[in-house]
Parts: sequence; C-alpha cells; structure tokens
Amino acid sequence: MARRTIGDIEKIWTNVEGVKKLSDRAVGIGPFGIGLDGLLTWVPVVGTVYSVGAAGWLLVQAARVKASPTTVARMLAYLGLDSLTTMVGEVPFLDFVPSVVDVLFPGHLMAARALQKDIETTHWVEASEREAKASGAHERHVAEMRAKGGLRRVAYLHD
Repeated sequence: MARRTIGDIEKIWTNVEGVKKLSDRAVGIGPFGIGLDGLLTWVPVVGTVYSVGAAGWLLVQAARVKASPTTVARMLAYLGLDSLTTMVGEVPFLDFVPSVVDVLFPGHLMAARALQKDIETTHWVEASEREAKASGAHERHVAEMRAKGGLRRVAYLHD
C-alpha cells in the first residue's frame, strides 16, 4: 500500500468540499441552498442512486482519513436520514413530503462538514505509529498537538 502524505489528506478535504457544494449548495438562496441531491430527489430512482452513492463516497473518504468513531457515527446519522427520506420518496403517493424534506435537509453538507472538521482538528504525522512509539517521537507529536490548540488527536499516515 502506498504511503499517504499530508497532501493526500488535503486533497480529500478539497474533494469533500466539492461534494458538499454539489450535493446541497450548488445554488445559494440566502442562508439556504439547493444542489443535486435536492433536485434529483424529484426524479424517481435517480435521486436515490445519487443520494446513496454520494453518502457512500463520503463514508469511504472518512475511512481513508481514519476519521474518529464519533465523526463516523455523526456522518452515518446525517447520511442515513438523508438517504432514508430519499428512499421513502420512491413510494407512490408518499413521494411529495419526503422530497420536500430532502430538499430542505442538507444531509450531505452536514456529514461533509463533520468530516472536514475531523480532518482540521487532527495533527497529521507522516510516520508509522509503531515506529514513533518505539523511537519516543510519539510523545513529541502529542506535545505538538496540544501546543497547537484546537487539535483533538494524532493520526499517523504510514500505518
């Protein structure tokens, strides 16, 4: 497996930003916005495929950056609710209310923000945790994380 770098993490953050805007903020209307997720929810099957696909992609990105379990749980809640409202919209005669809720509930945006915050509050180290602990550098990395303030965890990219 190729070793990841801080540049890889930055690229993931940028890609998540793109999905966030595309899904829920392609067109801004004051504090509100609408994106592909809200527009495609009115198209049978296509909206569900997009919503579930975008949710899956965000969760894969969370796995790639080894997001904290709390962040993944929050993402699952946001994305699950978003995908559930989209899927309920597939039921005949029940399609209007879930479609309106899906337009108004920015689940992809909320999950993407949670992942981006997790990335921003992590002290990234281009090394292996096992090697850092063996050499004594782990304590230095924890001290650096605490000194920066606002960071919550240390993540090693070569594990």
